[in-house]
Amino acid sequence: MLGMMFTDKECKEFDYLLRKEMDEMLFDLNDRRLDASVKEAISRRYKIIFRMYARIAPPRELSRYALGLKSQSNKT
Repeated sequence: MLGMMFTDKECKEFDYLLRKEMDEMLFDLNDRRLDASVKEAISRRYKIIFRMYARIAPPRELSRYALGLKSQSNKT
């Protein structure tokens, strides 16, 4: 296991980066032009990043992306 220490500002930046990455992946998962294998790879990566985000996110924010995770599991 790897441990890291962040300042408050760095933690906020990390939070922002993870949220933006998940937003992009959710957008890509809804793109009809992508085939199933690409969407599956994006979905696997989304789950990893979601777990990272879950370690630092407040519950209210986390539920926003958890719903995206559930709806994407049903689509693929």
